[in-house]
Amino acid sequence: MNSFLLGVFMMKESGFYTKLYEDDSSALKPVQCNLCGRMCRIAADGLGFCKTQKNIDGKLFSINYQRIASSHIDPIEKKPLYHFLPGSSTYSIGGFGCNFSCLNCQNYMLSMNSYNEFNSTKILPETIVKNAINDNCLSISWTYNEPTLYFDFARETSLISHKENLKNVYVSNGYMSEESLDETLKFIDAFNIDLKFFDDRLYREICGGKLDIVLSNLKGIYQSKAHLEITTLLINDLNTDEDHIRLICNFLLEELGSEVPIHFSRFFPMHKMSDKSPTKTDYLLRAKEIAMDMGMEYVYLGNMPADNNTYCPNCGELLIARERYCNSDKNRIKDGRCDSCGHELNFILD
Repeated sequence: MNSFLLGVFMMKESGFYTKLYEDDSSALKPVQCNLCGRMCRIAADGLGFCKTQKNIDGKLFSINYQRIASSHIDPIEKKPLYHFLPGSSTYSIGGFGCNFSCLNCQNYMLSMNSYNEFNSTKILPETIVKNAINDNCLSISWTYNEPTLYFDFARETSLISHKENLKNVYVSNGYMSEESLDETLKFIDAFNIDLKFFDDRLYREICGGKLDIVLSNLKGIYQSKAHLEITTLLINDLNTDEDHIRLICNFLLEELGSEVPIHFSRFFPMHKMSDKSPTKTDYLLRAKEIAMDMGMEYVYLGNMPADNNTYCPNCGELLIARERYCNSDKNRIKDGRCDSCGHELNFILD
């Protein structure tokens, strides 16, 4: 694949596109981007929906290659990942653009914006890895905006970071193409995927996506044995009714497994849904109750005070105590099992 400098931007030719023309002398030279589930058809000199993939003379290039808009040291629990390297710090990075258009996006200033020479910083994969090590992080998290759009940059960084015993994380909407997910699973160690609704109409109207693509990718990630946790943002009157919660849990139990942690998170007014009220806490408490009654082993609540400790699903022994993002010691987990009863647990500790 080719790369070149255009102005201040280092461009990287995408490995996920199809030429929709036969004659190289054609002035049009449209291409189809195959990076995510949108499968954008992009005219010459045009950008895909995400504003990060550009058609230049009939070839598709990533204009976000080696550029970020934000970086921060976070507790891994903030992603949220409660069962992956608990108690550790992660080096979080993100940029602009998204393949969704969520009306409630909390990071809309990043996801709905596009790159220019003033709002982003060039950074090399080696520098990201060095920064993570110097800040005592055990992982690098691609977050804030949709990491699928960073495929080449994330892969190069991950391959270097693995040599330094760092893990790699995607906080994602789960809207990759089948082709790009297959490749992503070769270098990403853990995922937190947003399962926003269990209703295709709501996915289309609120997010601009399709439910079936997300569900298919969740199954692919689970079957790969990469670590997986799921977040569902509960919004009053959209996905808070008990039947909706049961649909989500049924899918998790039947297609994935009871050991997959799910985080129900509280909505606050944001972006184009600033007129809606914060989610009633009773809805979140009831969602947790339903999920646990149905057999989900690890259920957590976000954006509200709650008991987010981890208990053994078998004997009820306290495994990890949490106050916000701070954890107690993990001595109650031995060789992946509860030290009290021997029940197998879903944790990655190192």
